[in-house]
Amino acid sequence: MEKTNAMRILDKNKIPYAAREYDASITDGEAVAAILNEPPEEVFKTLVTVSDKGEHLVFAVPVCAVLDLKKAARAAGVKSVSMIRQKELEPLTGYVHGGCSPVGMKKRFRTFVHESARTLPQMYVSAGKVGRQMRLSPADLLTAVGAVFADLTAE
Repeated sequence: MEKTNAMRILDKNKIPYAAREYDASITDGEAVAAILNEPPEEVFKTLVTVSDKGEHLVFAVPVCAVLDLKKAARAAGVKSVSMIRQKELEPLTGYVHGGCSPVGMKKRFRTFVHESARTLPQMYVSAGKVGRQMRLSPADLLTAVGAVFADLTAE
């Protein structure tokens, strides 16, 4: 399997991970979890937002959950956040929709991971390409991207 930029960054930082490949035509997160034969609570999607002050923020939440924008803003200490437009994703991060990894974006953005990951031995995030996921420990993800855990999802 060809290495993605996200994988190369983890390799460079000696962070262990396992890469998985699947049919790139499958873009629904819960369907991806099913293909990986993993619970959807352990497969995370990467969402990019912009704050009321124009700061871009990254949130990783389980594919079966919905990002609560008010909780996201509170976690980041800003008044409000909104999702960026899909066409802004690639120029901003270097990643396309469905293949956005919290690891290896063009620029390092403040990143928040849903607190449910705190209790997981392993979690999946995109490996930076549609059809690729990587499994790593939540602690290693936090180290790799300088993230923090936060309460981010709707009840």
